[in-house]
Amino acid sequence: MTPVCEPLTAKQVLNRVKAPAMPFDWSLNPYRGCQHGCSFCYARATHRFLDLECDDTFQHYILYKQNAVEALTEQLKRMAGFSRTLKHIGTVAIGTATDPYQPLEGKLQLTRKCLEVLARYQVPVSITTRSPLILRDIDVLKTLPVVSINFSVNTMQKHIWRMLEPASPHPRQRLAAVRRLSQEGLPAGIFLAPIVPYLTDRPRDLREVIASAAEHGARFVMPSYLRLSTPEVKTWFLQVLKQREPSLVQRYEALYRYGRLPDRYRERIDRHINQLLEHYGFSRERASEDTSREVLDQEPQQLSFSF
Repeated sequence: MTPVCEPLTAKQVLNRVKAPAMPFDWSLNPYRGCQHGCSFCYARATHRFLDLECDDTFQHYILYKQNAVEALTEQLKRMAGFSRTLKHIGTVAIGTATDPYQPLEGKLQLTRKCLEVLARYQVPVSITTRSPLILRDIDVLKTLPVVSINFSVNTMQKHIWRMLEPASPHPRQRLAAVRRLSQEGLPAGIFLAPIVPYLTDRPRDLREVIASAAEHGARFVMPSYLRLSTPEVKTWFLQVLKQREPSLVQRYEALYRYGRLPDRYRERIDRHINQLLEHYGFSRERASEDTSREVLDQEPQQLSFSF
């Protein structure tokens, strides 16, 4: 199904992130909605800010900020004043609410053009994506102070990948992109995210992802768990389970009774992941930093997704 893509005019594209737990200071999202259609995406709930449904409308109705480059340019000019650099403003996270390299980016190049603007002022950036399309922009990325490039990979099992992420690039394509970026001297790694109970949390599956990350030269592996903190996300995810894995529905309703995983579950999986990270030479300290990202999986912050 070809998505409906419509332009919108943004008042601003660089949004201040005030939550102290966040590992970045600003967010930038050139798109609203995502063609990858991941069933677990916490940002699905942000469509309600536009009075849109949070079902598969999130995948099939994409809005793009047609003036993203102009709005970003004006914001940075005001912030810079007479300075030639904005390194001091902190990190800009690109891709907190939607994949900045979803298929539409191949045509519109909004993410690339925003990166070019950020490069003029040497603003530190981190990017989260599932797409090897980012390789197109290696030339721009090498002119930026890149903090991290984060590829989300949570399984190497084809049937689970297709069930949870119906239109995203194959995990092996993402790993190949990590290898290429690392070879180019860029800090690329894996977000082991989300860890999905009973589907991607088995010891052999976790080992396969972490071992593959090491094999492909990932600089880091940072785990994060599935959260179903908003009614919209929980309803949609359970609907997918009813269609594809109906035997899991009751277990999920019990496990996510309060919107997040019980500590006893997390502690058990954490122990195993930490053993794997140590075995494959990844820093457990770096991995633990990702716990702050989980704030994003709670109630969506309108500031981070504003337009």
